[in-house]
Amino acid sequence: MDGIIYHRTKRTCVMTVVDWSLINLVLKECHDSPFSGHLSEDRTREKVKTSIWWQIWQKDVAEYCKTCEKCQKANYSTGKRLGNMIKIQEPSRPWEIFHMDWVTGLPPGGDVGYNACLVIVDRFSKTPIFLPCHKDDTAMDTALLIWNRVVSWTGIFKNIISDRDPKFTSAMWTNLHQLFGTKLSFSTAYHPQTDGLAERMIQTLEDMTSIHSSTNQTPAILEKGWNPKLPQDSLRKDLVEIHTTAASFKGMLERARKHAVRCMEDSFGYSRYKWDKSHATPDVKVRDLVLVSTTNFNNIKGCKKLKDSFAGPFVIKPLHRENAVEVELSEEPSNKNPTFPVSLIKPYKSSDAEKFPLRNKVPQVIPPIETSGIKKITKVLK
Repeated sequence: MDGIIYHRTKRTCVMTVVDWSLINLVLKECHDSPFSGHLSEDRTREKVKTSIWWQIWQKDVAEYCKTCEKCQKANYSTGKRLGNMIKIQEPSRPWEIFHMDWVTGLPPGGDVGYNACLVIVDRFSKTPIFLPCHKDDTAMDTALLIWNRVVSWTGIFKNIISDRDPKFTSAMWTNLHQLFGTKLSFSTAYHPQTDGLAERMIQTLEDMTSIHSSTNQTPAILEKGWNPKLPQDSLRKDLVEIHTTAASFKGMLERARKHAVRCMEDSFGYSRYKWDKSHATPDVKVRDLVLVSTTNFNNIKGCKKLKDSFAGPFVIKPLHRENAVEVELSEEPSNKNPTFPVSLIKPYKSSDAEKFPLRNKVPQVIPPIETSGIKKITKVLK
């Protein structure tokens, strides 16, 4: 018709276009312009199909929307989160590995005004230790507290799991671990699940003597072979206390520990099954571009209500673990810890500059209006 080829459907009749520059312009107007507002792929497709038609238009619209940088940064992640559950080294005896964390913001108490609490939890028996301390304690103060109140009772430990507190990242603390022959495992930034045992113990202090779900035993049974006497036990005067021999006591303790190990393995297997159902294996590698969630970025300029859901893109550094990545942060969030769990990142889809050249063009700035020769109106005559 009039030398123009049209594409007809049951509802529409639009012009067929082979000029890629015109296709780019339509894509930009249907998705990037203020009148479109970066619509979703489906809504952008609805706008495009009423304007023009070309052979692989649906594929190009999908690629254009998926590689839009503003959409990738602003939209929340949907679907399965990245990061499968990884098994941490399990202990073979009590106080071989333990978790540590701090409770701060407490009112001052005691003669010296303690305002914090150091929470230590044995990974094997789930036995907690609560040590009063000060919020501003140095690394040396913390090391002496652990040495005097924990190591003197439990012996030298093999591994500590904790968050990235400055008390642990100091050179003094690192040298102390080298002298002990022990290892300090850090949890990644904004991902306390690695140190979840101490985090959970903080929330459940009132249940610390109950049977633990992963071992089916109380902490005292696994560590000492008996439960401490509680006030309510004094009411049971009619029951005769049974004394076991040293051999039977040792056998009972060994059976309890073996049973606890089996229960921990079963508990981890069930937890991994439930976790992996809603999580996917990360498909990222060194030098890939990724976006990082801004949930914990409080220093980004602009209105917090309108800040993007993701920042970046950032390049993955060579050093990264299976469920954590280290990225090269830009100047603005450079004071953040560069190691993030994979649950807070998503792969960045780069746009083809040759295929979509209009996307990378900087909009022209409208020059200010020259007002030097304009006179002010003082009176309107009839």
